Amino acid sequence: MLEVMEVGADELLQEHRQTWADLFISGIEMRKITDSRTPSSETVNMTLYYVLSCMPAPLLDPLISGEDREKMEASLNYADHCFSGHATMHAENLWPETLTSVPQILQLLDLWKLTLQKRGCKGLVAAGVHGLMQGMVLSFGGLQFTENHLQFQADPDVLHNSYSLRGIHYNKDLINLAVLLDPEGKPFLHVSVKFQDKPVKLYACEAGCLNEPVELTSELRGHTFPVMVTQPLTPLLYISTDLTHLQDLRHTLHLKAILAHEEHMAKQYPGLPFLFWFSVASLITLFHLFLFKLIYNEYCGPGAKPLFRSKIYQP
Repeated sequence: MLEVMEVGADELLQEHRQTWADLFISGIEMRKITDSRTPSSETVNMTLYYVLSCMPAPLLDPLISGEDREKMEASLNYADHCFSGHATMHAENLWPETLTSVPQILQLLDLWKLTLQKRGCKGLVAAGVHGLMQGMVLSFGGLQFTENHLQFQADPDVLHNSYSLRGIHYNKDLINLAVLLDPEGKPFLHVSVKFQDKPVKLYACEAGCLNEPVELTSELRGHTFPVMVTQPLTPLLYISTDLTHLQDLRHTLHLKAILAHEEHMAKQYPGLPFLFWFSVASLITLFHLFLFKLIYNEYCGPGAKPLFRSKIYQP
């Protein structure tokens, strides 16, 4: 505390701003929201700011031992088994619309830490504020590190929203992953990489990995992947430094089918039920029978008027 008091106000403010800027290299951006259950950009940013503000930052502590720093950075660069389970995007208790008191914020922090710890992210939570940011980003979209790859296991039924996850640590590099919509509203994945150290080859393939994995580069335009849905359900995207691992992966998934996203949605929601269309067809048929009966009675039934008037000729 005494050391902080000796620092000038301008220097302290600049250090404060730089720390937050470095932290928000990672983050979440909401681009297009089409349902009320998905948190807005304001809600996401507010939650991140308040939760991270309450978390210690051991990696910024100059007194931390070299061994502890190395351990935390290792967890941060490859968070093995984090985040397991379904995405937290629609968990309203983790992304509340309002935070009105300090006890509420502290309770939310405890809930986030508990959620991440139970989903394989203990190492990230132990790394302090930088690890918590990574865990929240991974959990939002359903990203999980395994022994050999990073996988994107979002629910294909909720990809009608457009969002991006930036600054995902993969070793010493940063990955940006976005779910975007084309002009027809069909989702696709966009991936880009920002190399922090000497470039390391990264590869990616979509669900099933039937196509040859693509090498990711630092080009600004990035790389796009179609959203494919497998039966049984498997992750939508795989990213790894091991090309052979991704090539072998296709032989270990044992899939029954691979569908384009629009085909999957058409099967999930095939339209109106058969009973509805049967009822409509029956009503149309009954209406035409009733109309036919009216016409028949008018012109062919008892007391029907002649179709043509007969003119009596008188000489």
